Amino acid sequence: MTREDKTVAIAELKEELGSSPFFYFADSSTLPVAKINQFRRMCFEKGIKIKVAKNTLIQKALEDAAEDKGYKALFEVLNGPTTILIADNPKGPAKLIEEFRKTSERPILKAAYIDANVFIGDDQLKVLVALKTKDELVGEIIGLLQSPGRNLSSLITATGSKIAGIVKTLEERGQ
Repeated sequence: MTREDKTVAIAELKEELGSSPFFYFADSSTLPVAKINQFRRMCFEKGIKIKVAKNTLIQKALEDAAEDKGYKALFEVLNGPTTILIADNPKGPAKLIEEFRKTSERPILKAAYIDANVFIGDDQLKVLVALKTKDELVGEIIGLLQSPGRNLSSLITATGSKIAGIVKTLEERGQ
């Protein structure tokens, strides 16, 4: 790889990783070609971009980013083969890895970057799968906000029918 090729690769990585709030680093080495192709196909079907890059190029792409992004914590996992998974959904790659590992022992999660939070190690996979997406959180909040209104309307409706029942009973007694 020439110096110009490396510069182009670093610029591409910098743009892809810098523009994505969610990306994962995994180790998919030792997987047979057929399994790698199957994994790539699954990534494509789920809208997850997969890329393999040299660790030094990944680190150089991340070093130039602002300090507040928190990329520095990712540098410790940049050893050995690294597969990058970039997604629009924060838990998409985690679910994909979990699903794929039902039939294979790899890929192994090295790290995940989710909105300036870094998750390091394969043991974080369950945590990442359990994360709630923005849409799920918004749905829960809307449900919680609607709950008191529903309770109040059911109380008002129930109270009205009780009053009508009492009035009817009093009316029947009076006759």
